Amino acid sequence: MFDTLTDRFEGIFRKLRGRGKLTDADVDAVAREIRLALLEADVNVGVVKQFVGRIKERAVGEEVTKSLSPAQQVIKIIHEELTATLGGATGKLQGGSRSPSVVMLAGLQGSGKTTVAAKLARHLERDGKKVLLVAADLQRPAAVEQLRVLGERIDVPVFSEPTDPVAVTRGGIEEAKRLGRNVVVLDTAGRLQVDDALMGELAAIRDVVKPDDALLVVDAMTGQEAVNVAETFAATIPLTGVVLTKLDGDARGGAAMSVKEVTGLPIVFAGLGEKLDAFEPFHPERMASRILGMGDVLTLIEKAEETFDAEEAAKAQERLRKGEFTLEDFLEQMQQMKKMGPIQNIIGMLPGMPKELRNADIDEGELGRVEAIICSMTPGERRDPSTINGSRRYRIATGSGTTTAQVNAVLKQFKGVQQMMKQMMRPGKKGKKGLMMPGMPGMPGLPGT
Repeated sequence: MFDTLTDRFEGIFRKLRGRGKLTDADVDAVAREIRLALLEADVNVGVVKQFVGRIKERAVGEEVTKSLSPAQQVIKIIHEELTATLGGATGKLQGGSRSPSVVMLAGLQGSGKTTVAAKLARHLERDGKKVLLVAADLQRPAAVEQLRVLGERIDVPVFSEPTDPVAVTRGGIEEAKRLGRNVVVLDTAGRLQVDDALMGELAAIRDVVKPDDALLVVDAMTGQEAVNVAETFAATIPLTGVVLTKLDGDARGGAAMSVKEVTGLPIVFAGLGEKLDAFEPFHPERMASRILGMGDVLTLIEKAEETFDAEEAAKAQERLRKGEFTLEDFLEQMQQMKKMGPIQNIIGMLPGMPKELRNADIDEGELGRVEAIICSMTPGERRDPSTINGSRRYRIATGSGTTTAQVNAVLKQFKGVQQMMKQMMRPGKKGKKGLMMPGMPGMPGLPGT
């Protein structure tokens, strides 16, 4: 995510850190490089001009010239201005006092609107809400069926009827009241492009529903076009926020950096993958840190807290203290890591990760092979790998559909991780509680890869 922009900013920061006192010429050079980086990232020209102007104005002021570390102060300014450009405060649903409150989703076809409806419903359910999904997209073939399938997967009811979008919307609200659901997420129709028919239908639904939140779903990978679409919708329909989809595949970041500044609408949520749990609130400050290569530890901690079982983590910590880290523990840690999302995304949240590892092509399939190998072992073999001789390795390889060389690589990798864990738990060294992230297979430079 935003790899190109991150690489450019890291290059700018390296040059800054190599200087002591900054001259006006140094600030001009930094501003010029930032301008080029943002334009290459497909950021709106007006946004680039304002962003660079604010940085130059602050960088030649007293807060930098009188600082003990001017370079670090400029980096801090860039981080603050980037946070402001992305939206400043974390966006959130406005909600309302009535029940059910209504969240209306709008957008073009192909933006991922129906999937976002299910992702948002899942997110709200995890926050204790009772959601009803309403399928009012009667334009696209199979849209209603798609939402029904997604609703079944997250155990959220879906309402629709073969009438017209306005009637479906009205009926959905009544159904939510009957079922005791306190939030309605409304999936509306889209078009391949903005036209009068689309806007007329959305306006009619809006007039009947009077939604508490009206969110525009846009594809982040379309760059400037996403911003143009947002401007057009916002000029016609009162919107309260934006959902950016496919943000994980956006190497440039033009849409994310432009949409708030151009439209004034906050980015409320971000879609970070195809899975229904790849969806999270958009935090401008955290996103700014990720763009600048500083990681996103807070989001990583939140994902770990959602995923890791506290009781099991405590047991694993106790076994570690006793030097009893086994292949079963290794397998469990790996499975928990997989639940947190793509490994590449997790690496992007870790501060200080080198560019080579951040941009590396990590083989997620390797995790499945390692899991198959460990699952093909007996409980005794997992607890004591030293008992695994040649014939047992052949049996494990046959059972897991791998080769003896791959089994050997996993055992070698585990031995390295086990030694690392023992070193961490030596007397005089404090063991780190909570999330444990051993070297994961598939990562370049790690044993077994």
